[in-house]
Amino acid sequence: MSSKMSSSKEPPKKKVKTEEASSPTTSKSDTNLKQRLVQDRKETAPSILEFKFNKKRVRILSEATDVSENCKGIAYWMFRDERVQDNWAFLFAQRLALKNKVPLHVCFCLLTKFLDGTIRQFKFLLKGLREVRKECEELNIEFHMLYGSGAEVMPDFIKKNKIGALVIDFMPLRNVMNYADQLKKTLPKDVPLCQVDAHNIVPCWQASEKLEYGARTIRPKIHKQLPEYLTQFPPVIKHPYSGSLKADKIDWEKCEAHLEVDRTVDEVQWAVPGYSGGISTLESFINKRLKIFGSKRNDPTLDALSNISPWLHFGQVSAQRCILVVKALRSKHPESVDAYIEEAIVRRELSDNFCFYNPKYDSIEGTNEWAKKTLNDHKKDKRPYLYSREELQNSKTHDDLWNSAQIQLVKEGKMHGFLRMYWAKKILEWTESPEQALSDAIYLNDRYSLDGRDPSGYVGCMWSVCGIHDQGWGERDVFGKIRYMNYQGCKRKFDIAAFVSRYGGKVYTKSSSTLDKFVSKGKKK
Repeated sequence: MSSKMSSSKEPPKKKVKTEEASSPTTSKSDTNLKQRLVQDRKETAPSILEFKFNKKRVRILSEATDVSENCKGIAYWMFRDERVQDNWAFLFAQRLALKNKVPLHVCFCLLTKFLDGTIRQFKFLLKGLREVRKECEELNIEFHMLYGSGAEVMPDFIKKNKIGALVIDFMPLRNVMNYADQLKKTLPKDVPLCQVDAHNIVPCWQASEKLEYGARTIRPKIHKQLPEYLTQFPPVIKHPYSGSLKADKIDWEKCEAHLEVDRTVDEVQWAVPGYSGGISTLESFINKRLKIFGSKRNDPTLDALSNISPWLHFGQVSAQRCILVVKALRSKHPESVDAYIEEAIVRRELSDNFCFYNPKYDSIEGTNEWAKKTLNDHKKDKRPYLYSREELQNSKTHDDLWNSAQIQLVKEGKMHGFLRMYWAKKILEWTESPEQALSDAIYLNDRYSLDGRDPSGYVGCMWSVCGIHDQGWGERDVFGKIRYMNYQGCKRKFDIAAFVSRYGGKVYTKSSSTLDKFVSKGKKK
């Protein structure tokens, strides 16, 4: 019953629907989107075994490539992509389990902390996992909550339960990449370790083999491959094989107590965690906001954004599913659909490319030589204002727009995309050094934003502070050749007073002694 990873006969294939065939999905306004997606999957293929799975989505990290004939199951360590349906990693794991006629086990390994995440992010995560566990139960798939790093607890789980293969998510952050490296060394030598990029539409290692300079260089590479990868999904089906290994009942209060995180930054009320909440947000976007997304997305006073980023970050909703749904409306809203594709595919996957090929993705050392030089040349320039991390965190600057944006971040766990750029660039202007500015921007984003601790967040901060994926601009104090943004420029784009009125940012002034400190620092240049 040995099953090769790279070569095996496939059953007859049903013709796969492409994104162009998905128009019915979003044209029937009288049908709930979540239910329509269930039907779409059924029409795509009865199961993953009758779907032409693209094996280029998978990297086999181990020397072993065959599933042992006497194995007792297949395991999927879910980490980045916390959903059942529309998940290529989950589908690949079920494919292996079905081919080998064994049970399928899904494991989530709960850390005590992850980077600067607070209870806000972990509550969102855990509530989403409740939905995953319930759906797994309905599909006869065991969902195990394990405690600790997957790199440490998964090898024992695999050995103890005679698991034949381990499927893991892909995430290009250093610590997660290290988990995969550890597993290669600690898993039994006869157990294949398979990594699936279920987060990107074009798998990161297929989109490009190198660090890309910017959107203009990766865009043609991604668009060239979209016809191959932007397909519909088959369903994860009710699993026909059961075994003696059953998952323990999950004590969700114990899960929360296990965490060693800041509990002062509590959950937000506007976002309902989990797949259902994410699909509901997507549905409201296509019905209410997509029509103005193309022309109004940079206006923070208008409700024109998708608001889907928290669910994308936690993998509770698939970016590929979002694109399929939105793309089906291109004939109605071409400008908006093209703009959304640019942001949700090109820009988002460029961020993964940056973190995957550049281990210094959160450091000044990770930017281009021209940017490092210009930031260093202007490092001792006089700053018009200097603020501590605490003052920034508490929205205590002289800039009511910046303060309002920071208040939005703290209260809502999100910040309007246009203001994120302004927000980070002002931190560069108002802190002692580029290094401190980048550190403060990343800290605040990771602490408060639901979609923090993410490649897109690191790249957003690096673009604003360090000029990655950008070019040199006219030279000026502090910024050097880094692109500049200011209050007057924002005033020309939208009604600042309306935004400030909504969030209540005030103007704070510095004492004269502090101002003397600014001036004396500047004289040291």
